Amino acid sequence: MSRTGRRALAALLPLLVCAAAACSSGASPGPPPDDDAVGAGGPIVVASGLDVTGSGGVRQHLIEEWNRQHAGSADLQAELVELPGAADQQRSQLLGALQSGSAQYDVVNLDITWIPEFAAAGLIRAVPATQADDPDLIGQVAKTADWKGRSYATPFNSDVGLLFYRPDYLRQVGVDLSPPAMSTWQWSTLGAIIEELDGSPLSGPRKSGYLGGWTTQLAAYEGLTVNVIEAFESVGVHLTDEEGHYTADPRQLKTGLVELGARAQRVLPAARSSDESASLTQFGAGQTAFLRFWPYGYGSLAAVLPPTAYSVTRLPGSAVLGGQNLAVTADSPRAAHARALIDFLTSPESERCLLDAGFAATRVSAYDGSARPCWPKVAETLHRAATAGEDPTRTPSPQDRAAYRVTLLKALQGAVQRPRTPYYGAFTQVLQSSVHAWLTADRPDVDATAAQLDAALSAALSGH
Repeated sequence: MSRTGRRALAALLPLLVCAAAACSSGASPGPPPDDDAVGAGGPIVVASGLDVTGSGGVRQHLIEEWNRQHAGSADLQAELVELPGAADQQRSQLLGALQSGSAQYDVVNLDITWIPEFAAAGLIRAVPATQADDPDLIGQVAKTADWKGRSYATPFNSDVGLLFYRPDYLRQVGVDLSPPAMSTWQWSTLGAIIEELDGSPLSGPRKSGYLGGWTTQLAAYEGLTVNVIEAFESVGVHLTDEEGHYTADPRQLKTGLVELGARAQRVLPAARSSDESASLTQFGAGQTAFLRFWPYGYGSLAAVLPPTAYSVTRLPGSAVLGGQNLAVTADSPRAAHARALIDFLTSPESERCLLDAGFAATRVSAYDGSARPCWPKVAETLHRAATAGEDPTRTPSPQDRAAYRVTLLKALQGAVQRPRTPYYGAFTQVLQSSVHAWLTADRPDVDATAAQLDAALSAALSGH
């Protein structure tokens, strides 16, 4: 291995070793995409993170539906293994398991930012050309499965930043909530609205628990990375090119940091240490009028607020794409069966199930009504789980749900990606630590932070 490769490995976490080595040494990806190995009998093992929809575990229900449809074949039965911990912990577990062969996973549900790393390390198989071009897939979402001109996964469920807001608060200070007016919202618009709210009398929103500002996820974890990228992209600051090469400079980084700092001036102080759970609680408790969040918040808020107390629109500026993709592992002895399972889990019917459960679907047909409905037994199970102990006064109307889905689809179609790089783990750690220290400093120095961040990002994104 070259000296450059050794320096790259030394800079990364232990569990990144094999992945970074394969990438930096130019090792070719795993087995050919058309390998139709079946090999050992079932079950087909799927490794995934925890289901965040809170709607009865739609991923597990889809696995059960597959098993019902293949009840006559023991070799085609599937099993879902949910990995504990946060996303970075799940990534470490999967990397360790696939590199060592200690866990016989056939299918892995990967965060979209992990695809280049797992593909470059030869841990997942390329997708056959016949499966790589599906016109029903949302364009921006389809690109998340690619690396170096090939597809290595199939989009499963997507995600995108959205702006949740309290219409009851906004109306009290005279905000025009008509679609034409809201379509022109910028971050400066939100700042002006927040000024009005902060100056409102105690008989207004403050009586309901309003503390001011807006809230988001600025703790030192992936949520902060997402907020940083959204701020940077909104002012035209791109950190990498399509192949993950660093392209920014201190001047551009300063521009991005100034934009992020302007947004943070209006944020609840608690947001600087908040993750998804904390920020959702803040908004649900009425402490803020605005929340930057993911689509699953639409269903989660229904448990604590009546439908008239919250709504959702596109995020001003750029919104970051999230989500997970399904890939066949390089060492799977059941590759053909694994691909058949992925085809089922990402079919139009299954994508409609995912949308009904609260995930963002990856297919246009799930939103425009042209797809077949969710599998009947899965739909019945989801409905039962969603309506158990349900308060009818907290159920969004069909019209509200339809409007929300239009908003969600438009947000996905216009979303931006985080850097596509095999060194994403190192990149996000550098970004989080530097920016969080700057956001929480008593006397933040934007020029010094931009210079330090420029050097750190350049090194991280080149594997040093």
